[in-house]
Amino acid sequence: MKIGFIGGGSMGEAIFSGALAKGLVAPKNVFVSEIREDRCKELIKEHGINAVTDNAFVKTADLDLLFFAVKPQVVTEVMASLKGKVPENITIASIVAGFPIKSIEEYFPKNPIVRIMPNTPLAVGEGMSAYARNEKATKDNVKGIRDILYACGQAVEVKESMLDAVTGLSGSGPAYGFLMIDALADGGVAAGLPRQTAILLAAQTMLGAAKMVLETGKHPDVLRDQVTSPAGTTIAGVRVMEQQGVRGALIDAVMAATECSKNLGK
Repeated sequence: MKIGFIGGGSMGEAIFSGALAKGLVAPKNVFVSEIREDRCKELIKEHGINAVTDNAFVKTADLDLLFFAVKPQVVTEVMASLKGKVPENITIASIVAGFPIKSIEEYFPKNPIVRIMPNTPLAVGEGMSAYARNEKATKDNVKGIRDILYACGQAVEVKESMLDAVTGLSGSGPAYGFLMIDALADGGVAAGLPRQTAILLAAQTMLGAAKMVLETGKHPDVLRDQVTSPAGTTIAGVRVMEQQGVRGALIDAVMAATECSKNLGK
């Protein structure tokens, strides 16, 4: 498989480094265009890939997949510059937030297109990605993308109309998790623990709770009840969280981020 990336930022790097780590692609078959020459040198040194400051490889590298990993503010300019230059057999994969498939089709009307919403834990192999495809994208077109996303964590196919909600939940979700870990650690410090010990306890506890949900398949409420003894320490803490509206705040956070994602696409 040969894959290309327009944009050499951290998210694109997380995706192709996951593919490299799993042996899905060889370094010589990864092509990246990045406007900063120093960043190109950094990527070449770190991964042994091809990194250049122009997009000429798109026409000559015989790519299977071409990822667009640029900022929303510049995506129309970048795609316009490549209109008519991307062979029709190349599957277009976009990780640009808020940029719908119909807008991508304006620049690449004959290509299979897959729109992806990943999140930053891709960088440590624990990402959560959701993707939607246009009518031209077959299961074979999507397979390479699925394999790459699974190399970086987990992935699920959804209708494109659901991607704003995905953005509000898993796309922005790591920030909610970091906030909760920081708050739990503050609680530990307030209770007498050293800062680094408190952060370790909080982070590993959240990681363990998440793994229990994924690996047991049990509803979070069931798992919570298993550690909530009558008149015990856990119910005392849960009671305070409910009184302070933590559950409602998290629901509202997802809804607010979802609305923001919708507005980006307008």
